[in-house]
Amino acid sequence: MSKVFVLDTNKQALDMCHPGVARRLLKAGKAAVYRAYPFTIILKQEVIAPEMQTYQLKLDPGSKHTGVAIVNQETG
Repeated sequence: MSKVFVLDTNKQALDMCHPGVARRLLKAGKAAVYRAYPFTIILKQEVIAPEMQTYQLKLDPGSKHTGVAIVNQETG
């Protein structure tokens, strides 16, 4: 499942969103592309008291490639 990273106007990380939500925000002019890889958008309006979920970074050192996953702490 792919997700898009989201930053507020102060460049603080917010919860990730679905690519469709990011596309709608970009099309409506409420966000701009901050970085292409990893795809990150920055909101044009300030978010007051954002609710954040906790995430955990997991690495899988394979024999040829290293896998990286960002996992939600609550759902595992």
